[in-house]
Amino acid sequence: MAQPSFLRSAVRNFSALFKADAFEGILLIAVAITAMVIANSGVAGAYFELFNGYLWSKDVFYLNTVHLWINDGLMVIFFFVVGLEVKRELINGNLSDPQQRNLPVIAAIAGMAVPIIVFLGVSGGAAEYRSGMAIPAATDIAFAMGVVGLLGSRVPASLRLFLLTVAIVDDIGAVAIIAIFYSDPKVTWLLISLAVLIGMFAMNRFKVSSMWPFVIGTVVLWYCVLNSGVHATIAGVLAAFTIPMRTKDGNSMLENAEHALVPWSAYLVVPIFGFANAGVSLEGLGFDALLDPLPLAIAAGLVLGKQVGIFSAVWAAVKLGIVSKPPGCTWAEVWGVSILCGIGFTMSLFIGELAFPGSGEMARLLRDEAKIGILTGSLISAVLGYAVLRMTTTHPEEVDDPRDPVV
Repeated sequence: MAQPSFLRSAVRNFSALFKADAFEGILLIAVAITAMVIANSGVAGAYFELFNGYLWSKDVFYLNTVHLWINDGLMVIFFFVVGLEVKRELINGNLSDPQQRNLPVIAAIAGMAVPIIVFLGVSGGAAEYRSGMAIPAATDIAFAMGVVGLLGSRVPASLRLFLLTVAIVDDIGAVAIIAIFYSDPKVTWLLISLAVLIGMFAMNRFKVSSMWPFVIGTVVLWYCVLNSGVHATIAGVLAAFTIPMRTKDGNSMLENAEHALVPWSAYLVVPIFGFANAGVSLEGLGFDALLDPLPLAIAAGLVLGKQVGIFSAVWAAVKLGIVSKPPGCTWAEVWGVSILCGIGFTMSLFIGELAFPGSGEMARLLRDEAKIGILTGSLISAVLGYAVLRMTTTHPEEVDDPRDPVV
């Protein structure tokens, strides 16, 4: 006996949760919700003590809390994977072809600039909030692709590729922002870091075929960058660019490293980071806290700035004949994907921690308000983007076939 179409659809949607790209997004949502619940429960004190309690004096070693080890240490793996993805795309992927590169690059630049403008406009340009203007400029690849994964074939392959490439270019911009605006460089350590980096490029040039020298070089580079005043996670991106695309035996060390590390990054590193950083105590805060200048500016930048910047840039570039619209999609679908780019979870939380440093009460309050804005803006973007794409024209391959087998 055949199942009703609505039941087949429900089963298909439930199964979609366990596809790789969808599961990453679902996992991040679950982690964020869990962190928020715990941070506002009877064990909140233990939660904050776990991540922020001092392990030793800062005179012994700068990373003296679990929170710092996660943000400045563990997240190097995430940024290393980002660097591997970027290098692969630049050499053999979509960023290697100028014709394929132009549209996502134009979209990503506008998608970073307009949220900053929206942030400054909504926050009134107040000096105490200005350092947070880059927070809504980021896009979370895993989260956004996870939402797309839930939609199955409703999203054309060309748009999936567009979203992924925009997010990768976005990551390049976010890394540049961290390196330029959230660093306090020390010349001596920078020179030592540069020497280590040159040594790693030399290993590439002489076709060193073992991964271990690069692993050791990455750890040394991380320590030097950590002491240089530039954020330590930048070492991950720089080290990734030294990994050979091809070795003497013809194998791709870069692709092997990427395949090995992506699951660890997606299912361990990023969830741990999210759990440690998404927890916000709402004690003493009501719903009106969402309307405070900082969280409102961040949420508006993510929800409005991202979609307006990306969609208008794509529309203008296509109408001016600079590029072609992604094939096989409608403008409504382009709009839906533009909205999904407003999911800023991981990178936005990371920039938020850097934007308002310090252990004082005001710095803590600003970080918490930034988290509220990030979580709210990301959630609205995810739900709205999903709804828009869900209601767009059904693609032929997705139409229910009455001959579908009973599940």
